Amino acid sequence: MILHAYFARRFAKSFLLMLAVFFLLSAMIDLVEQMRKMSSYDVGLAQVLGLVLLNVPAGLYEILPLILILATVALFIALSRSSELVVARAVGRSALKTLLAPLAVTLVIGLITVAMFNPIVASTSKRYNDVAEGYRSGGVDTLSVSEEGLWLRQGGEEGQTVIRAARANPQATELYEVTMISYAPMEADEASGGGPQRRIEARHAQLVRGAWELDGVKIWPLGDGINPEAQAEVHAHYTLPSTLTEERIRDSFGDPSAIPIWELPAYIAQLERAGFSARRHAVWFNMELARPLFLLAMVVVSAAFTMRPARFGKTGQSVLIAILLGFALYYIRNFAQVLGENGQIPVLLAAWAPPVAALLLSTGLLLQMEDG
Repeated sequence: MILHAYFARRFAKSFLLMLAVFFLLSAMIDLVEQMRKMSSYDVGLAQVLGLVLLNVPAGLYEILPLILILATVALFIALSRSSELVVARAVGRSALKTLLAPLAVTLVIGLITVAMFNPIVASTSKRYNDVAEGYRSGGVDTLSVSEEGLWLRQGGEEGQTVIRAARANPQATELYEVTMISYAPMEADEASGGGPQRRIEARHAQLVRGAWELDGVKIWPLGDGINPEAQAEVHAHYTLPSTLTEERIRDSFGDPSAIPIWELPAYIAQLERAGFSARRHAVWFNMELARPLFLLAMVVVSAAFTMRPARFGKTGQSVLIAILLGFALYYIRNFAQVLGENGQIPVLLAAWAPPVAALLLSTGLLLQMEDG
């Protein structure tokens, strides 16, 4: 038990060290990138640093398998060079038994990542997109789906417009039973504080290039001292300028990583009730549930090539093979995700087959190279 605790503590320290190194590297690289992106806008260094801190967690979440591979490599190379693995084998401890403590730590890391780090990354990513878009265009375009229908918000120099629709087509480019509330820009209308300027109701709205084409329209002006109904206008057709595009709408609600895993099941149900395809979100949800299993496979892959005495040599070659094999398994996992999102393979197969196969393959390699 003491030896298990020792290996677990060494692995945890190795992981935290690798995590800190990659955090600093990601932050420095992203700082340069954000300064380049925001050089054309009136954004100071403090705002850029804020964007970096919001964007870095998503990058670390994506490369977590690589961090675990390198942490495992660093651990077992250090144990081999100090002959601690040789001593462990001398007292009758097999490779699999030696690996139990790092695997237990990895399982805890995987569960914490999915249960706690996933919602943090979803929140910071969404906040990063909102803040960056606000710096670039002065407004934020968002989309959400709820039991009351579909909600959109578009922003631009003319102000914000909140859009609600009872239902929509799968691309959200055609809306039905639409209500739009337009707000004046804060800086342009200090007296009203960016308050509502008009309300628009339409039977049907279709998104075209740079505008919404509305049918069956009634417009009420809003403001102090105005009788909205007396000054209401009725139009058979009306064109409302828009900064939205089909791609921006799709990106707004099409990225499941922007939704915390605890909220995904309800969100999937809402998407299906609103008439959208929730397959992409279902694949992502199951892949997140399978993430701890995939992280375990990454650790076993690395251990299979590095749990060997240093006197055998070819340490660099073994490390390179372990990293390349980890990248290959990561690529297969992403490829299966694409197949699942396109409907070419079932959702459960796309999400669970790669980590299960990777764990079985890595365990077989470990048994062959260490105990075979």
